[in-house]
Amino acid sequence: MSESSTEAGSLSSRDFDQFRSLAHQKFGLDLPDGKQQLVAARLGKKMRELNLTSFHAYYQHVVEDRTGDALIAMIDALTTNHTSFFREAAHFDFLRRTVVPALRGRATINLWSAACSSGEEPYSIAFSLFDELGPETLAKVRILATDISTRVLGLAQAAVYPAERFRGVGPDQLRKYVLKGEGKHRDNFMVKRQFRDIVEFRRLNLMEEISQVGPFPAIFCRNVMIYFDRVTQQELVNRLANRLEPGGYLFIGHAESLGGLDQPLEYVQPAVYMKTSEDMPKSTRLGVRK
Repeated sequence: MSESSTEAGSLSSRDFDQFRSLAHQKFGLDLPDGKQQLVAARLGKKMRELNLTSFHAYYQHVVEDRTGDALIAMIDALTTNHTSFFREAAHFDFLRRTVVPALRGRATINLWSAACSSGEEPYSIAFSLFDELGPETLAKVRILATDISTRVLGLAQAAVYPAERFRGVGPDQLRKYVLKGEGKHRDNFMVKRQFRDIVEFRRLNLMEEISQVGPFPAIFCRNVMIYFDRVTQQELVNRLANRLEPGGYLFIGHAESLGGLDQPLEYVQPAVYMKTSEDMPKSTRLGVRK
């Protein structure tokens, strides 16, 4: 029995503090005291998969794994990757109505899905651009889709989803966007190649330097800050703002807010913010706020 555990398989306060410190240091993840039971349940499952008998042994496994795969698996277990196509539909309405028309004349259109999970978000962005710009302009569109998890990136690249992820998407839209599976795959859909080809999936930790991407006219980073404390939220928002063009838009989750943060973004509508600067006239914004 490890001295850090009161009994085999239990999560002691010391174990919890070690996991909490590691998650915050590597990923900015905030695990308050009230999350100890949740951490025990989710990491306990990983521990049993590895046939480890204590959380201390599992912690050692994670920190000693030089590939980093165990660390990613730990974060996967602690966070929720639940999503669907066109989730938080008001964002995609704003994208179509305000952002896309202002980009129509550009030679290239580059957008960023900064926490893409299993890919529903960047593909929803691609579908929205297709609807507004038409198939002939897709060739100039590139969507960067990043996530910390190699597991969900693999799912995103495969682009095969159960029908339930398309709840609320009409049959005419489905025919435009996806191919329906047959036989044992009849309850699944695959995103059409024309959309898969314009999305680039890449592993990226938002807590690290991200100056190698952008700037972008729009960044989606939704339902990520809910896992962070205010200091980490502040750092992330400023990091993302630096990758926005002047007049560009940041989309965050509807359960999130930038209120109280010192950052160069102006509120536009719920969960949508625009990058401004002192010498930037309002007329230079990408679209017109409605």
